[in-house]
Amino acid sequence: MSETSSEQVLRVDAYPTHEVGGYRVRAGKPFPFGANVVPGGVSFSVFSDQATSMTLVIFKRGEPEPMAELQFPEEFRTGSVFAMTVFGLDHENIEYGYRADGPFDPATGHRFDARQVLSDPYARLIAGRDVWGVEPDRSRGYQYRSRVCLQDFDWADDTPLRIPAEDLVVYEAHVRGFTRHPSSGVTAPGTFAGLREKIPYLKELGINCIELLPVFEFDESDNPRTNPETGERLYDYWGYNTVSFFAPKAGYAATGRYGMQGDEFRTLIKDLHAAGIEVILDVVFNHTAEGNELGPTISFKGLDNATYYMLTPEGYYFNFSGTGNTVNCNHPVVRNFVLDCLRHWVADYHIDGFRFDLAAILGRSADGTPLPNPPLLELLAFDPVLRHTKLIAEAWDAGGLYEVGNFPAYGRWAEWNGKYRDTVRSFLKGDPGVTGELATRIAGSPDLYSSRGTSASVNFLTAHDGFTLADLVSYNDKHNEANGEGNNDGGNDNASWNCGAEGPTDDPEVSALRLRQMKNALAILFTSQGIPMLLAGDEVARTQLGNNNTYCQDNELSWFDWDQVDGNAELLRFTREMIGFRKHHRELRSTSHPTGRLRDSLGLPDISWHGERAWQPDWSAESRLLAVARCGAGDEDVVYVAMNSHWEPHDLELPALPGGRSWHLFADTGAEAPYDIRTPGTEQELDNAGKYLIGPRSVVILVGRANDPDPRDD
Repeated sequence: MSETSSEQVLRVDAYPTHEVGGYRVRAGKPFPFGANVVPGGVSFSVFSDQATSMTLVIFKRGEPEPMAELQFPEEFRTGSVFAMTVFGLDHENIEYGYRADGPFDPATGHRFDARQVLSDPYARLIAGRDVWGVEPDRSRGYQYRSRVCLQDFDWADDTPLRIPAEDLVVYEAHVRGFTRHPSSGVTAPGTFAGLREKIPYLKELGINCIELLPVFEFDESDNPRTNPETGERLYDYWGYNTVSFFAPKAGYAATGRYGMQGDEFRTLIKDLHAAGIEVILDVVFNHTAEGNELGPTISFKGLDNATYYMLTPEGYYFNFSGTGNTVNCNHPVVRNFVLDCLRHWVADYHIDGFRFDLAAILGRSADGTPLPNPPLLELLAFDPVLRHTKLIAEAWDAGGLYEVGNFPAYGRWAEWNGKYRDTVRSFLKGDPGVTGELATRIAGSPDLYSSRGTSASVNFLTAHDGFTLADLVSYNDKHNEANGEGNNDGGNDNASWNCGAEGPTDDPEVSALRLRQMKNALAILFTSQGIPMLLAGDEVARTQLGNNNTYCQDNELSWFDWDQVDGNAELLRFTREMIGFRKHHRELRSTSHPTGRLRDSLGLPDISWHGERAWQPDWSAESRLLAVARCGAGDEDVVYVAMNSHWEPHDLELPALPGGRSWHLFADTGAEAPYDIRTPGTEQELDNAGKYLIGPRSVVILVGRANDPDPRDD
């Protein structure tokens, strides 16, 4: 209490009023939550509705025992918020947590235990897992330590790119897996810094949006399993068990041991933006790392279990996530938590968008019933801070709720289109009866998104969860034995086809067919309306040896093998040119669904369907051939894509072109490289303008334009 009255006049909010445990304190501000540096001290604010008392526990950085435990005076509680400013703390060298006291009565939802030190749900940094894979000292009672974070990063002139959704080419990648392989050649493998060194590769590939698997702090060491074949320990590699929602994972930073993971991640984002690449985060609000009643108490369970989780009438955890617990997302307090979290990543990290894991859960009420107008989804759609961020839903959950096409969108939400994936996979295999649905999917799925436009559909064939593209054409069945779950984990319905041999083969015909099938998949993906998403490594045929659930495999099974950039250069080139082709043709990125109406400038409809005979598509169940021609506003070219999943070749009669145009060949997956694909704008005119022989299991792409090369830039 050494301040003079004159100093108090100068800073009425910067002097202590109480002394607790030998520390000078005063009532803090309830908002914002978390630990925030204020003049002379640090303001700590935490919510608990049912706690009878709250204690702030402060550690010197890295020390096992607390340096102070300060119980919040009763008068420092406002409503259900405990807030206290502590003066004189060296905020860069402390760690903190809370002890919450209250009833332990699971039947009524309460699991307070004042013996536990709890992480701050709003902690901006977490200590305790600073270096990936280092075995933690499990004798320590407080494993995930909250830290104070300064907001002093220099963003210079970085601003959101705001790339129109329809122009996106999304690349789904794992921060660690992208550069951890010994072949990566980066200075800090497996980190944000390592990924930053690969920005030139991403730029050359042509993608303009990277979607990162979870980067919120999680504990890779919480997997107790081992590989039954090798004895190798297994990890939580993917990171879908979030420990702390506001903190970037320290183990993903070369500087995590110094507490610099935040700035290292910001530097990556800043440089990606400078390269024209947006950043979308895969976020997991459907469950936490605390699991069910047998799981650990880390944060929410001990602070206010009944508020944060969906509970049965008996006090057990609803499990719509398949992982033990389900976050009570539509509780007003939890809604604000999610909103605050996303605002934090947009405001403090310049994140461009979010992909929500098992997002159908976000539309459930406290008892699990789907809500007709989910308040959380509406809140996120109209929030002013999130106004220009991309919101993408994985529109299903593990409880059986499947909302693809019906996800409450409020004009803002896009969806992973699982029906697109399933249909195109089935067509590629050669399954009968899918030609009609294929047409719907490649036209932007108007049956699902008629009022939302084509960019509501995120089209993908592979993602982290499932086969890679190379495995999709190499395995009929999953091979997950290395996961230690008796091959019972992972999806069973993969719509894959091994092309004649299960797994690796020396058969040149099988290998050639697999390569062609991968090109077919990429050609269809990048000429479909909607937002295309590519799984990292598919462009170089990355394999997981048939494992379709590598959530626990922190090894070469999951990592990007950079030797394949040269080893599979043919497929990489094909992918680059397909991405370039998409950028070159506006009609492939139209925001509205085609209607079939005549475009007066060309005398052709904006979309038309064809079979072996022009203007005569075969919609029969046995049809495995479909061709589509598109022309649209902003592009005087006509793009014709013929897709043949039949094992026989077919003679195509090409539709006649107006206005002196002729057909030029861009791609034929049945041709040998380098004649399988051209650079956009350099297509070769066909000798026989009226016909084209499409090979078995092939895709042909033609451009109808004037003979002079198109001088336009991408």
